[in-house]
Amino acid sequence: MHWLIGFAAGGPVDIVARIMAQWLSDRLGQQFIVENRTGSGGNIAAAAAINSPPDGYTLLFVAPNNAISTSLYKKLPFDFLRDTVPVASIMQLTNMLVVSNAFPAKTVQEFVDYCKANPGKISFASSGNGTSVHMSAELFKVLTKCDMVHVPYRGSAIAFPDIISNKVQLIFDNLPSAMEQVKGGNVRALGVTSPQRWPSVPDVPAIAETVPGFESVGFYGISAPKGTPPEVIETLNKAVGEALKDPKLVARLAETGGIPKPMTPAEFGKLVTDETEKWRKVVEFAGVSVD
Repeated sequence: MHWLIGFAAGGPVDIVARIMAQWLSDRLGQQFIVENRTGSGGNIAAAAAINSPPDGYTLLFVAPNNAISTSLYKKLPFDFLRDTVPVASIMQLTNMLVVSNAFPAKTVQEFVDYCKANPGKISFASSGNGTSVHMSAELFKVLTKCDMVHVPYRGSAIAFPDIISNKVQLIFDNLPSAMEQVKGGNVRALGVTSPQRWPSVPDVPAIAETVPGFESVGFYGISAPKGTPPEVIETLNKAVGEALKDPKLVARLAETGGIPKPMTPAEFGKLVTDETEKWRKVVEFAGVSVD
């Protein structure tokens, strides 16, 4: 069983995929092999999965970038909603706004005030075009009318040295990698992107406490090429549901900051559709695109 993932090995998404792959391999007696196909905001992995035979032996790790890319990329060779079928939801995960220790703002409000007083002089890093890390910042720009410059990197790990040195001032990074840098004293946390405070970091305010309507929660799950047999989807969905009841697996997901979110295939499909529409509006309003 080949499970394609559009993120680099060792990152938070990759870790979650490997935790789940090991559990499913042990439970189903079928080896799940995680394959990292990075690049193009996850579109390389998505295209490879979509173009694979729909025989149940190729899966795609679904993340927010799949919902975002539909409208952000203008020349995609596929339609994600049309060409994939939802299998299972695994978890949700927030992002976190962190800034260089040299940056003067200590709160979200101070950040907004500083940004408006210095338009175009602040730059934000991302882990690539179309990732939740990128689009969380674009949503923030839309709602606050802050003028910031985007500097994309091939993964947040590559971006952090420039943030620490204040060459780039901030990033809306996935919680696990952001917290690693915060705990190391390398950067300062200002807020999480979930609508309320996140359970694993209750002392960090939600950005929405200062910026009403701001919400960017990552969803993670499994899809398959269109035409994959329904019985395969049912078996996988049931297995993922069982995994998310396993205390040991749930504890390992909690270490990444994730909250388990089991769903039926139909429920997960609706979530992906709703998120696709949400980010389409943000992309259009922000006026961003990638050729």
